[in-house]
Amino acid sequence: MAYETERRVAIEAVIKACQLCRTVRANLVTDQTMAKKDKSPVTVADFGAQAVVSTELMRFFPNDPLVGEEDSSDLRTERGAVLKDKVVQNVIVVSGGLSERQILAAIDHGTYEGGPTGRHWTLDPIDGTKGFLRGDQYAVALALIEDGKPVLGVLGCPNMPLDAKNPDGTKGCLFIAVKGESATMRPIDNADEKTIATTEVTDPVEASFCESVESAHSSHSDAARIAEILGVTAEPYRIDSQCKYAAVARGDASIYLRLPTKAGYQEKIWDHAAGWTVINQAGGQVTDVRGVPLDFSSGRTLRNNLGVVATNGKLHEKVITAVRQVLELS
Repeated sequence: MAYETERRVAIEAVIKACQLCRTVRANLVTDQTMAKKDKSPVTVADFGAQAVVSTELMRFFPNDPLVGEEDSSDLRTERGAVLKDKVVQNVIVVSGGLSERQILAAIDHGTYEGGPTGRHWTLDPIDGTKGFLRGDQYAVALALIEDGKPVLGVLGCPNMPLDAKNPDGTKGCLFIAVKGESATMRPIDNADEKTIATTEVTDPVEASFCESVESAHSSHSDAARIAEILGVTAEPYRIDSQCKYAAVARGDASIYLRLPTKAGYQEKIWDHAAGWTVINQAGGQVTDVRGVPLDFSSGRTLRNNLGVVATNGKLHEKVITAVRQVLELS
């Protein structure tokens, strides 16, 4: 099996990060936290998850750089001392006897700038900040990129139901994809994998949309106009984070739109690389809003792309045509 060791290490690293996130969420988020809109718990989980994943990657692949979302500069200040202590405490629980110095160094391992050659990993330690705080959907997203192309992706979704039709059932999903292989899903808490695939829907009238909960992340009004053009009548399925990629990959929805909300914004590679890999290996397709393939070779951002459209593949051309019409793209 290609990338067998990388796959195993990535799965183990993401599971550990999910365990840390669950613990932080259970112990640090309170009614008072929510009332004050206090994001310190997600900050602890962000830094902690990056430290955990980075530690695993450095242990097995010491020569592989990492493009991560965080660095430890704030934790090294006097003002950040309390947060630093909480990060260290939580990382030690899942990663063993690491020193504070090792944990901060692991976080700072994620400062690589990316690029078109060689191989590197990219990590979003918590994708979906508000979903995490609300107790809704968030994801730990890890991908391996070789010569500018994602070749492996693991999405850990601690609050995602194993069965979308049973939202109150068992929660906690891991989505795994390797180039040239079928995408799979398993519970976070056991290793029983099953193959997943995008929907067979070919008529947009039968399709459903998946989009961000927050309108600041994707234009809901433009999405509604696109749905009208396509004849989609189903209510949009709104969830946070790269769980949207997972939802399309396993057939909960057929279309995911992340439409531009402000000029000049550049999507970050860690927000899309793992999800891109999972959808592609599940039979779907991902481009930007113009139909241009996502370019992961230009550094830490998708600077050559505008927005994101993911579909089951069969609907992609029709969706892009509608998107271009609404956004008035030539």
